[in-house]
Amino acid sequence: MAYNPVEHLREFLQSGTEQIHYNDASAKLVELALDNSEGCLSSSGALVVSTGKYTGRSPKDKYIVDSPATTDRIDWGSVNQKMSEDVFNALFEQALNSIGTRPTYVITGVAGHSDHDALSVTIVCEYAWHALFARDLFSQGDGIEFDSLESFQILCIPSFKAEPKVHGVRSEVVVALDLERKIALITGTEYAGEIKKSAFTAMNYHFPLNGILTMHCSANVGKKGDTALFFGLSGTGKTTLSADGHRTLVGDDEHGWSHKGTFNLEGGCYAKCVGLERESEPQIYDAIRFASVLENVVIDATSRTCNYSDISLTENTRAAYPLSFIPSSATSRDSGHPTTIFLLTADATGVLPPIAQLTHAQTLYYFLSGYTSKLAGTERGVVSPEPNFSSCFGSPFWPLPPNCYAEMLGKKLSEHDVACYLVNTGWINGPYGDGERIPLAHTRSIIQAALAGKIQPTLTDPDPIFGLRVPKHVSDVPTSILKPETSWSDPLAYQTAAHSLATAFKRNFEKFSGVSANLSDAGPLG
Repeated sequence: MAYNPVEHLREFLQSGTEQIHYNDASAKLVELALDNSEGCLSSSGALVVSTGKYTGRSPKDKYIVDSPATTDRIDWGSVNQKMSEDVFNALFEQALNSIGTRPTYVITGVAGHSDHDALSVTIVCEYAWHALFARDLFSQGDGIEFDSLESFQILCIPSFKAEPKVHGVRSEVVVALDLERKIALITGTEYAGEIKKSAFTAMNYHFPLNGILTMHCSANVGKKGDTALFFGLSGTGKTTLSADGHRTLVGDDEHGWSHKGTFNLEGGCYAKCVGLERESEPQIYDAIRFASVLENVVIDATSRTCNYSDISLTENTRAAYPLSFIPSSATSRDSGHPTTIFLLTADATGVLPPIAQLTHAQTLYYFLSGYTSKLAGTERGVVSPEPNFSSCFGSPFWPLPPNCYAEMLGKKLSEHDVACYLVNTGWINGPYGDGERIPLAHTRSIIQAALAGKIQPTLTDPDPIFGLRVPKHVSDVPTSILKPETSWSDPLAYQTAAHSLATAFKRNFEKFSGVSANLSDAGPLG
């Protein structure tokens, strides 16, 4: 009989061994993690762990099983790499057998929302802190009958190292998803973000097939029921800007858009915390308490206080906590159809305006482009800021072709009255190194003005290179920074940098085949 990883995992979990911990409470998982020397407590009560060699995702080690049911749907390439079913089976069998009689931790939860679309998720892991992370990030059911949901299972065994010459993979790290059999394998890395994003990738495959648009964005809702979405890559401000004490947080990173409205795909938050200060981000700062998890944050050995400015381990320090730890979060985890969409970019070239109003065609253009800047030092060999284009603001997580998600978004924009904006949370008055990063207070004022409907097309000026409509005035924001072409001290340097970025946009967009002329023409003019 052919090997079946789903059956193997089921048999393992039904073995009855006392070493399997099922759905332990958060407090118990913290105790077990401390007993196992997996981490220590910070002064706020958060569990602080180190992920060792890997402090971020390993996108070059991610694979999708090539099966008859999925092969014609997947957008194969450098992002979605093929793995044969035989290789996956061999890796899965060896990884599961490697556990032996050691303690194993199992958490069951929900990915998605039962009122819209959902998967039941079972996470099986060898570290108690990974189980705590899973408990923080996935909804625990809210009274849902798990048997009524489609199931997805994740096996996370960091101690098992793949052998490239034996298994035909790139490195010791493997993140592999079998989307037909609804099961995933994570080995060789302790970085917990792989658990979260494996479930997200699965939803990004299954939910669109059911007519649900999945999105890499945060969301909040105002007192009048007005929902706002914040699309953006890591470090652009999704989590920070959506955690607004004056609005209700729906979620900080992953959402779906159904015929009923917007819904959070998760039950928790996974925030970057480099440079975190209570004064500027009080909700996130206060959420880091007992039962939350801090990854690779440096703490004082005596006082156990966190030094969020210390990036000696990694700049990608992270905090995981339940959505309920944010006082203004939506207990229902859903809201109505969006009325406002923000596309966030941290532009290090300093040529994009702090805010620009977008037509729906421009929204789809910049959505497909998924632009932000890659800064020096973030990757080996990067010595100066480089344009970074990630389709639909998250290309590592989209199994289907980008056009599928863009077409779904286009239909949603046509069906609903949505105001759309491009917001630059990066540099102003010049490029990285010469200019300055726009103050968070200014960006918050910009967001508030847009949400209040105070940015009108008749009160905007066209950008001569990008064709964007830039407001002439925004309350509590210096007018001098709104138009980059006038805020640089060297106008010629601005023109050179702006034309260079416009060219990068055009070259990147050439890879999208089959888009309408209207959409292709919505990009930069110069």
